[in-house]
Amino acid sequence: MIRTIAIEREFGSGAGTIARKLADRLGWTIWDEKITQEIANRLHCDVKSVEKCEQKPDSTFYRLMKTFMRGSYEERYSGSGGELLDAENLSRIFEEMVNEIADRGPAVIVGRASTYFLREREDHLALFLYAPYHEKMRRLLELGKSEEEAERLLMHVDTDRAAFVQRYYGKTWPQRDLYHLMINSIIGDNAVIDLVLRSMEILNQQISNKSGSGAVESYIHSR
Repeated sequence: MIRTIAIEREFGSGAGTIARKLADRLGWTIWDEKITQEIANRLHCDVKSVEKCEQKPDSTFYRLMKTFMRGSYEERYSGSGGELLDAENLSRIFEEMVNEIADRGPAVIVGRASTYFLREREDHLALFLYAPYHEKMRRLLELGKSEEEAERLLMHVDTDRAAFVQRYYGKTWPQRDLYHLMINSIIGDNAVIDLVLRSMEILNQQISNKSGSGAVESYIHSR
């Protein structure tokens, strides 16, 4: 059965809000900002030390890492701030954490390459959210961003995210074959959630049918 929903998204498409609503509807745990907190706990430091670490020479590397690290909480993302930890180390921690969260379940995970890390598992639903520019601008303005800041973020964040995935995972972002669903969030949060829940039903039925077929096949071979 589906025990994890992994959400990847274009910046400003409302993934953070939709993920929280979806988790509330299901009664599942939401993992977004909590991932940053958990990494801080594992590294025995506070969240600010994870988000803003010591200065490093590769400014491009750290700009990309900050974009990847921040998750979906657009309301607090500014694109500025200190430097972060080593990408290879954080990537390994992300992969370990995402799979631990999926094992523990049920959970909704936002970003952090979770769709990629869970690609071999059958107990997850992978969702990609996108939206037209004007819709992303509307959502960011509602979160209190100025029009100038929103324009700057929409111009750079997804470009940086794609560059990070290409550089450290060797993949094109978004990698469409990883997702069960790609939804334009302009249809509204509740409509997105309804589509996800319906897709969960379909996937659960397929898993159930597969399990039943396996049981029948095992029975036949045992005769």
